[in-house]
Amino acid sequence: MRFMILRKADRDTEAGIMPGEPLLAAMGEYNEGLVKAGVMRAGEGLQPTSKGARVSFRAGKAHVTDGPFTEAKELIAGFTMIEVESKQAAIDWVKRWPPLDGNGEVEIEIRELGCPAGMAGHSEAATPAPARHADGIPLQRYMVLLKACDATEAGYLTDDQHLAKMTQRNLESVRAGVMIGGEGLQPSNRGARIKFSGGKPKVIDGPFAEAKELIAGFWMLQVRSKQEAIEWVKRYPFPLGDEAEVEIRKVFEAADFGDAFTPELRQAEERLRADISHSGAAPAAKP
Repeated sequence: MRFMILRKADRDTEAGIMPGEPLLAAMGEYNEGLVKAGVMRAGEGLQPTSKGARVSFRAGKAHVTDGPFTEAKELIAGFTMIEVESKQAAIDWVKRWPPLDGNGEVEIEIRELGCPAGMAGHSEAATPAPARHADGIPLQRYMVLLKACDATEAGYLTDDQHLAKMTQRNLESVRAGVMIGGEGLQPSNRGARIKFSGGKPKVIDGPFAEAKELIAGFWMLQVRSKQEAIEWVKRYPFPLGDEAEVEIRKVFEAADFGDAFTPELRQAEERLRADISHSGAAPAAKP
């Protein structure tokens, strides 16, 4: 089973406070444990919403709002994708989350991956930082997050015709080198949350009532600018047709961490990405 581990945002992550070398090293060690166990498939940090945008569709018309957004508890600061034998195994991995993160006060959401309607996802595990477009402009990575609603939380299944439109758009985007990943998420009744207080985890099984705080699916894009990501979103046939709310978030690159991301940590990160890319369908191990 595949799960997405979502590290919820907080005041510090939204303020752009960067992790220091000790936390980067601790997260690297945690990820290394996931990779060695053969369970990690991908993982990225997301920049504050001040560098993102939201696109709300009402009656088919797109309305764009630039960040930042104030409701930190509804936001995501990063994600990890793992493949394990059960939700409990995913919970057990999250319980080992580095206590240095957030000084032991963080909230993690676990969501099962997989489009409820059965549309295949696309993944290029541990995609390295993009290089440049053919015109020489450096590429940037953005994560497009489809916000959940009451319908998606109830297990809404789009019709075959609309599903075909989404599949076709995904294929076109992959072939164009724009889309480098994308998955649907199962309703939150198949997930869980782990709240750390003083470094101690408390597990809460789904479902979760606040649908607007949840994610129903995501796409990972590599484009030349935020505006290009916005234009991609405006043209996408989202599953509920004329009604949708989408968040666009810039992905952290190694250079964003400055001197805290030492040459040793950079080399370790590159090794981890290479290991994930070559791991294939390695057997999932218990933590």
